[in-house]
Amino acid sequence: MVNKISQADKRREIIKTFDSAYPVSSEKATLAIIGAGAWGSALAKLAGHNQHEIHLWSRSLNVNLSEILQDVDIIVSAISMKGVNETAEKIKKIGLSEKVIIVTATKGLDPATRRTPSQIWETNFPNNSVVVLSGPNLSKEINDKLPAATVVASKNKAAATTVQNIFASGLFRVYSSPDPIGTELGGTLKNVIAIAAGVCDGLELGTNAKSALLTRALTEMIRVGNHLGGQTETFFGLSGLGDMLATCSSSLSRNYRVGYGLAQGKSLEKILDELQGTAEGVNTTNVLIDLAYREEIRVPISHQVFLLLNGKITPEEAVVALMERDLKAEFCD
Repeated sequence: MVNKISQADKRREIIKTFDSAYPVSSEKATLAIIGAGAWGSALAKLAGHNQHEIHLWSRSLNVNLSEILQDVDIIVSAISMKGVNETAEKIKKIGLSEKVIIVTATKGLDPATRRTPSQIWETNFPNNSVVVLSGPNLSKEINDKLPAATVVASKNKAAATTVQNIFASGLFRVYSSPDPIGTELGGTLKNVIAIAAGVCDGLELGTNAKSALLTRALTEMIRVGNHLGGQTETFFGLSGLGDMLATCSSSLSRNYRVGYGLAQGKSLEKILDELQGTAEGVNTTNVLIDLAYREEIRVPISHQVFLLLNGKITPEEAVVALMERDLKAEFCD
């Protein structure tokens, strides 16, 4: 009799093969991971898998931050955007060796300054290397040990390589990039588009409509990214197109669920109450529209998301507004 192998067993065997094929780095580091939510916990698991020493901190844990930071090699910031300024200032008061590498894994824009997380960290710690980590990384899938890939980007190539080796494994492939701002903006801007994608699916508009939406959204992301200093090719990579495809296609994405819920007639307040975690795209949309207005950047898709989130239009009216735009050449921009 032939033994039947279940799909779950097959997956476990594949994962085991992936995992054993990649040698664990012999150089061990001490990491302070700031943020104990789903994303921070996933990053802790990835680094811990490679046998690095992990110190986890969040405001909800009864742990002293100054003690956590003692003798660390790397700080990983995996907190929500609203906590970045406060946390950076708190660590600045404690003091930090210039040898410590700061890794930012937050996706968002600061409402007051319109700065990205890496720009906030660089302002507070001008003598430390700052590395951006971003990619199509749904934390639940990472916690389930499913294969994934990401990008680490920094102006300091050596720092990016160090972080690359910290997190890389047979299940988590890590690429490096010299474009931190583009890498960061790809992960940030796609959250706005994920809300639009959720609306598209919630209204059952079909595959054609969603494909058109994502293609035009990528053009919009590149336009904003270029204006703010990012490189075009970065947005075609994992931290741009890759992250957008993941976030715009999965109910694991909180931003996607915001759009889907709005299309189902739920209020934004109710949707946010039901979410377990922060949907960064809501804040990012408001900051982006303010920035786009000031800098005169065309963001038609993001503008409709902004109007929808602020109760100015219905999901159906947002779709109609995009379909009624002037006819033009595809690459006229």
